[in-house]
Amino acid sequence: MQMGWTQPGPFSFDEFEFFEDEDLEELTDEVIEGPLLPLRDLVFYPRMVSPLIVGRDRSVEAVEVALERDEPLIVVAQRDPEVEDVGPEDLYPFGTDVIIGRMLRMPDGTLSLLAQGRQRVQILEYVHLEPYIRVRALSIVEPTERTRLMEALVRAVLALFEKVVQLNRSLPEDLYVFALNIREPGWLADLIAQSLNLENAQRQEVLETLDPAARLQRVSVLLARELDVLELEDEIHSRVQQELDRSQREYFLREQMRAIQTELGETDAFTREINDLRERMAQAQLPDEVRAQAEKELGRLAAMPPTAPEVGIIRTYLDWLLELPWMKETEDDLDLTHVEEVLESHHYGLPKAKERILEYIAVKNLAPEKMRSPILCFVGPPGTGKTSLGQSIAKALGRNFVRVSLGGVRDEAEIRGHRRTYIGALPGRIIQTMRRARTVNPVFMLDEVDKLGLDFRGDPAAALLEVLDPEQNHAFSDHYLEVPYNLSKVFFITTANTLDPIPPALRDRMEMIEFPSYIEEEKIEIARRFLIPRQVEEHGLAEHPPHFTDAALRRMIREYTYEAGVRNLEREIASVCRKAARRLAEGKSPIRRVTAEALPRLLGPPRYLRDRAEGKDEVGLATGLAWTEAGGDLMPVEVTLMPGKGGLTLTGQLGEVMQESAQAALSYARSRSQELGLPPDIFEKTDVHIHLPEGAIPKDGPSAGITMATALVSALTDRAVRRDVGMTGEITLRGRVLPVGGLKEKVLAAHRAGLKTVVIPQRNEPDLVEIPRRVLRHLEVVKVERMEEVLEIALLNTEGAEDTESTENTE
Repeated sequence: MQMGWTQPGPFSFDEFEFFEDEDLEELTDEVIEGPLLPLRDLVFYPRMVSPLIVGRDRSVEAVEVALERDEPLIVVAQRDPEVEDVGPEDLYPFGTDVIIGRMLRMPDGTLSLLAQGRQRVQILEYVHLEPYIRVRALSIVEPTERTRLMEALVRAVLALFEKVVQLNRSLPEDLYVFALNIREPGWLADLIAQSLNLENAQRQEVLETLDPAARLQRVSVLLARELDVLELEDEIHSRVQQELDRSQREYFLREQMRAIQTELGETDAFTREINDLRERMAQAQLPDEVRAQAEKELGRLAAMPPTAPEVGIIRTYLDWLLELPWMKETEDDLDLTHVEEVLESHHYGLPKAKERILEYIAVKNLAPEKMRSPILCFVGPPGTGKTSLGQSIAKALGRNFVRVSLGGVRDEAEIRGHRRTYIGALPGRIIQTMRRARTVNPVFMLDEVDKLGLDFRGDPAAALLEVLDPEQNHAFSDHYLEVPYNLSKVFFITTANTLDPIPPALRDRMEMIEFPSYIEEEKIEIARRFLIPRQVEEHGLAEHPPHFTDAALRRMIREYTYEAGVRNLEREIASVCRKAARRLAEGKSPIRRVTAEALPRLLGPPRYLRDRAEGKDEVGLATGLAWTEAGGDLMPVEVTLMPGKGGLTLTGQLGEVMQESAQAALSYARSRSQELGLPPDIFEKTDVHIHLPEGAIPKDGPSAGITMATALVSALTDRAVRRDVGMTGEITLRGRVLPVGGLKEKVLAAHRAGLKTVVIPQRNEPDLVEIPRRVLRHLEVVKVERMEEVLEIALLNTEGAEDTESTENTE
């Protein structure tokens, strides 16, 4: 062993035979005085033999004095090995009295010693520190008798030491035999402490434990700790060895297989393909269940001949398993300010949808682990920005965006996939799109969910129930994969134009956000911010952009488009930009200003006549308000009376619900004939014909009930209907007015048409909150509960009608 700058080397019990035993038997408790040699990183035990390298000047002087005067040399370990000029405070209070058996002076001035410890000493006094350290110390001789307690401790320590020697490859096996032959308990404790890999502080603690029994107990604790570490190392080594053995065995078998295939003349491409799959599987992040399935299928593939018919099926299946994102996800950008800026910069209006997204991000900031991904359904007319808002949400969150169109999907297997028993089987559209998304948390848009079909091949809407259910989609089952796929981190957004075709069970799983029709002012603002700059850039007009006046945009909206959104408006703007681009390409002067007067020359004659109120008050003609997929619209109702036998004729492609509303309106008028001042036999001698113009367009719904009743009563009483009044509401046989849907779109249509008064059901009053205030400033909204109130507002008395007609004739 070496002292000074290194730890002791491998243990050798032969060194304990350096001195005769009678030299050690002469030891007694006494006070001795002699030079002190500080040791940097070594604790010297009695009976221990070790080489020492002495290099410091005071240490060299101490060794030479000890040899010259034949005095004992006391060695003590330093507390900090880095201290060069040591003092009493840098040394431990206990050390060892050693005998120097051999000394060699080295060429560099250092001394090489071979020393053996004699007995423990306790420093009593430092005599002087220069030119070397000299101390007075008490030599301690420990008892050697073995009591019953001592015998038990010795046996326990030897049992532990035997296991440590067996597991520690750096200790010779004969060391345990040597320990068995030691009769002194203290010496046994010192031997074991010396052989273990301990820190100097722990070795010093053993040295300072003077009682042999206590020292054995301390050593047994150190042995138990060492044994735990060695057992863990052995277990790790065994595992590593097993893995290496298995890998070597697998390599050997594969080499044999390759040699056999070469002898048979089979192609090696199949083997390379399997090896490639195995490497990809090792690198892929797969859940345990998926990895087990993939390894099972790969084992089947490897056992098949290359020409087996199932090879292609299994190969395709493994490709799907390895290419799907199972654990990879993008980190959400949860900065509310950033998300709000992105949404505002890409979309004008749509406050409800934007507010819902910001709420989701706020909650995810506070409870990221508990927050479920929302399942939203954007409902609104075409062209109102449903799909593009989904793309903006993905951009704001920093997620990938994928989209699947469900329009016309009739087969349930399109959603869940086909089983692998079928030729050409593939996963469903959900899994195919997740493969394209490349992450487990994309923004996933299911477009046109209201256009799903239903036939003998199954109900795809029913298959979507598991996809859009937060309680189930963490283990979505695709028939092709046959292993569960986690969809719980996906941000699902569905779009629909109307809710009626969506099954109730599917509708219940989604949070509805309505996209209303844009009013004229909103369309102009959207055209200014988004549509015109985009079309100018796409048509290469950045250097000579045409300026669209407000009047031109207003006329374009009113006379060239008929929609709730802005899709056709963008087409008309693009048409103008194309003509401007053509002029530039022909070398003519650019179009710098687009005015309302120039639109017929650029776009042709107007294609739509603006919905306007009737020119005069007429009998049997009432103005209703309707809601269509394109937004709100005016729906005039005409009633004419003819001599007959009390028949009712309905025309205009009316649906069953609207036909029932017409019957209810007629029954109401008949039940109120006395209050209305009608002849008793008028219904028996008169045929009634109710017609809704634009007969090529199907119409249905109960909201025209009060309109048909008003037109019918007007025709029966010969009282004109006010032309500036629009109305909507369902009628009952008792004359009650019930609420209807689509109120915002209907009021906006009345505003566009220039009506002054709108009659709505009283129970629709909460819906007025959604209508812009600037629209309500130009309209008088009257809320009614009974049909009598509607007639009082809408019908003119006979004198009033005559006055109106005379005034119009005068004009």
